[in-house]
Amino acid sequence: MVTLQDIARAAGVSVATASWAINDDPKARIPQATRDRVRRVASELGYRRNALARGLARGHSDLIGFISDGVATSPFAGQVIRGAQDEAWRQGKILLVVDTGGDRKIEERAFEFMLERRVEGLVYSSWVHRRVDAPAGLAGVNAVLVNCYDRLGRLPAVVPDEVGGGLSATRLLLQAGHRRIAFINASARTPASVGRLKGYRQALSEAGVAYDPSLVIREKEADQESGYRAMREVMATGATAVFCHNDRTAMGFYDALRECGQRVPDDISVVGFDNQEVISAHLHPALTTVGLPQYDLGRLGIRALMARGDDSTNHPAAGSGGLEPQLVPCPLVVRDSIARI
Repeated sequence: MVTLQDIARAAGVSVATASWAINDDPKARIPQATRDRVRRVASELGYRRNALARGLARGHSDLIGFISDGVATSPFAGQVIRGAQDEAWRQGKILLVVDTGGDRKIEERAFEFMLERRVEGLVYSSWVHRRVDAPAGLAGVNAVLVNCYDRLGRLPAVVPDEVGGGLSATRLLLQAGHRRIAFINASARTPASVGRLKGYRQALSEAGVAYDPSLVIREKEADQESGYRAMREVMATGATAVFCHNDRTAMGFYDALRECGQRVPDDISVVGFDNQEVISAHLHPALTTVGLPQYDLGRLGIRALMARGDDSTNHPAAGSGGLEPQLVPCPLVVRDSIARI
């Protein structure tokens, strides 16, 4: 390993001068010719600066930690990391990513790894929108949650606007003239199932359409089989449109409808959620859906982290709780699965 001493010896200067020249210290009174000579020698010898030591000397490392429980391995949530990485780079920072796969031991080691490298802040992200107990590793650290929120509201969080998404999906169907709109929802109480139902009901109320509980079909899982099973129940209600909890549910609904000789949107209009493009864009007809703002979640998470800075009074150990998550709009993706009536 080439050292500063090697550079100083080869360039014929002191170690201090070599350091000042390589780090381009503006306060150091060094002739430009000397600066250029030292840098040329450093390049020829293959010198690499110690980033950690340099960061400690400057008071910041330019590193941001990103710890997730499965975002990197999820086929759809990788955009969260891309958004975070792009925003970090835009602000002159490097993102260190560790995906724990939900393993607590790996998570604990990941926190140690990040803090040992003096990261300027930590983003903790979940691949599914949920409530969490803030990990102990975030105590006393500049941190932001992404796609999850702390049960006690001690940490700032950036999450998708599930209510707004449900509102947009149902409004779109109402604007197309539909008044009898079914909703296939997941039975488990999650931010997605609760929020999307709330948005559905709010849109109906705004349009002066009475809420009919018989139009809400609750399935144990929000998957293709659930949509397939729910099709007959939905059609029996006389609904002219259906809002599906997610695109996988909509795909199953399409399959069951096709087997019965019926078609989307001729016999019933369909809207999904998530915008899983491997599904929604390739169904026939292409599925109108509501997108999860994954890229923006990552981007805005980094932005919130950097805005928060390193003020210790904002850290969870000193926080009094009650912080409300920042809601990120879920965009409509209009395709071909809605007919006007």
